[in-house]
Amino acid sequence: IQINVAIVTYCLVSIIAKDLKINRSTYEILQILSASLLDKTFINELLMKSDYNNINEHNTNQLVFNLF
Repeated sequence: IQINVAIVTYCLVSIIAKDLKINRSTYEILQILSASLLDKTFINELLMKSDYNNINEHNTNQLVFNLF
């Protein structure tokens, strides 16, 4: 099941990157999406932001879980 989910995720990210004409690698797009899972930003706005070189500049309102 995990392999199938990974293949489907890779295909969907590749389709999104092609449709939005994004010049980033699939790995970079997956990192951006994983860092903003709980953020309610549209995907095209999230991927079109210009500066993702410094993670400290990425200002999101994500939910933080303090379980321990």
